[in-house]
Amino acid sequence: MLEPRGELVLRTLAMPADTNPNGDIFGGWLLSQMDIAGGIAAKQRSHSRISTVAIESMSFHQPVNVGDVICCYAEIMHVGTTSMRIKLEVWITNMPFNQQRIKVTEGIFTFVAIDEDGRPQSVDRDE
Repeated sequence: MLEPRGELVLRTLAMPADTNPNGDIFGGWLLSQMDIAGGIAAKQRSHSRISTVAIESMSFHQPVNVGDVICCYAEIMHVGTTSMRIKLEVWITNMPFNQQRIKVTEGIFTFVAIDEDGRPQSVDRDE
């Protein structure tokens, strides 16, 4: 059985307000949850403000339904001078809670550490 890779950084519930006109969870909402999770991981790593600069890849594997618990896992793949590539996986558990987790999407996001003026700064710097 596959297991999530990385650290659990965000957990939330898919709600009716998060659906598209067909009643399915909107892909853009799920993407925004991944961006938030990646931002949390990048901020923890850099101890600074961060900005999303790229989404290298994104794959949707399974649909998400209202009532599913969304779990976003982040794994830092690479740290450069000012940027970080973070792989994000989203797994769900269905309501009522069961022990089975299902991977529904994954993607690779790039974040840049920025200073108070919004300029790139070193991820690994002396505070």
